[in-house]
Amino acid sequence: MLELLTAAAGADAPPAWLQFMPLVAMGLIFWFLIIRPQMRRQKEHQQKVAAMKKGDKVVTAGGLVAKVIKVDDDYAELELAQGVRVKAVKSTIGDIIPPAGQAAND
Repeated sequence: MLELLTAAAGADAPPAWLQFMPLVAMGLIFWFLIIRPQMRRQKEHQQKVAAMKKGDKVVTAGGLVAKVIKVDDDYAELELAQGVRVKAVKSTIGDIIPPAGQAAND
């Protein structure tokens, strides 16, 4: 009798691979909704920073708006105000402001 119950319980259980399908589906959803878009944004940011040139207006990660004076491999010299220059690590540049995005009171 015990053998019949164990055989019946074993026949009702779904295959092992079917039990992992929800985990695989969650992993795929996580990849396409979170990881992939973040990788795309990071790649775009790296391309923007690599294309930065003298005269561009930038926003640093700290929120400072500055004009690029000089660019080398790792650093960018920025002018925050007339006569106020700082040296920033290129990877800390948050964004490059397009020329049409200038403030009205500049």
